[in-house]
Amino acid sequence: MTEPVNATDRRRGRTRQLLPAKAFVSHPVPELAPGRMAKVSIIIPCYNYARFLPDSIGSTLSQQGVEPEVIVVDDASTDDSAAVARAFAETDSRITLIQHKTNTNHVVAFNDGYAVASGEFIVRLDADDLLAPGSLARAVALFDRFQSVGLVYGHPRHFATADPPAPTSGDASWTVWDGAAWLGERCRRGYNAITTPEAVVRASVMKEIGPLSLRLRFAQDMEMWLRVAAVADVGRINGPDQALHRDHANSMSENAGHGKLLDLHERRLVFETLFDGPGGRLPDGRRMHDAAKRALAAEALEEVCRAYDRGRLKTVDVDDFVHFAKETFPDASQLPEWRAMTLRRRVGATMAPFLPNAYVRIARRRLAHESRRRQLAQLGL
Repeated sequence: MTEPVNATDRRRGRTRQLLPAKAFVSHPVPELAPGRMAKVSIIIPCYNYARFLPDSIGSTLSQQGVEPEVIVVDDASTDDSAAVARAFAETDSRITLIQHKTNTNHVVAFNDGYAVASGEFIVRLDADDLLAPGSLARAVALFDRFQSVGLVYGHPRHFATADPPAPTSGDASWTVWDGAAWLGERCRRGYNAITTPEAVVRASVMKEIGPLSLRLRFAQDMEMWLRVAAVADVGRINGPDQALHRDHANSMSENAGHGKLLDLHERRLVFETLFDGPGGRLPDGRRMHDAAKRALAAEALEEVCRAYDRGRLKTVDVDDFVHFAKETFPDASQLPEWRAMTLRRRVGATMAPFLPNAYVRIARRRLAHESRRRQLAQLGL
């Protein structure tokens, strides 16, 4: 059944609309047409992940209902990654190995793989992550039903165990959003909603917008999803896990963006890059960009307030966060977070944790964090 749907968020007894959806398809969702075998190019950048690579490749080859084209790009690994990938490629024609003679970075590695991809759809899969069974067929079915959709994502299950857990299965439903509306929501919030392995992009759309940006240090994926939304609609598969994302100390996603201030700077560059390109051509592009800058400035100031409330000023460079907020959003002094920060600076670090309702504010932050986590898991917003 296809019908309009509105995602809602319940706070303090009120229902607040999050993002109106273009369509919602309840269970059971349409299956692939008989005989439909779409080629999906899965590009796996790899650097010193020989121990994870077999599981990652295996999760792509076992996909039913699609024709996987697996492109492993070894970025001059010093372990046995290339040998592991070569062993797979020698016995399975669906696998291609590209070897770099010198280490570049994961973005160049992906772009080199994308340059030779021939699939109708594109997936970027880190060598330590896995696709969930049936995830690609589910994505292609949604793409086929909604030709305006350029990006499909779903729920990624995070894990930190040595062995991957069994992904959650169950009844699937679909949500489809207008791309510009979805983009506007991401600008209003200022943070990413997609981990990476759960996302599939229509190749024709990617050809239109281009590969990953070399301008960014570690948030290229986020900018890619936003760029797709600037030119196409966005779909989500609700219910079953679409991918398994490994959280570990050596993970590229864990290390590349270490540090709150660095993360804020990188996300600011994400939006600058986006609105220098397709986002800037949208009728509401300027308003969206302003909303993103406002969200980032507010987040920086909230970080200062949090440091005062918890007595952690020694671990937070307040002046750097304040400078970031003012530089990013010139009207930062008009934000409620600025007024809250000013009050804390006025009473000083010693007394700030004892301001009226200090513990209530801490509790509200925790509730807001949990609400954000649930919204990402359940709604993808």
